[in-house]
Amino acid sequence: MSDLITVRVPREIKEKMRKYRNINWSEVVRKAILERLAIEEAREKKLMASKVMDSIREKILRTHGPTNYDSSEAIRYWRELRK
Repeated sequence: MSDLITVRVPREIKEKMRKYRNINWSEVVRKAILERLAIEEAREKKLMASKVMDSIREKILRTHGPTNYDSSEAIRYWRELRK
């Protein structure tokens, strides 16, 4: 079942929309909402991943203390080995 929402647009936009009666404006709005939801959900996933990485980093620091490990050096080392 679908729910009904109402969207207010300025009069100028509504007049421009009337020129293109062949366009299903409801579908345009639905697609825009779905696209925005996808963006927000992806942002939430990135935020959660960042929080998980931070908690792992904190756990490692508590367990092993600070280190002099430089990940960029390790990456360069392994890239050179592939050549």
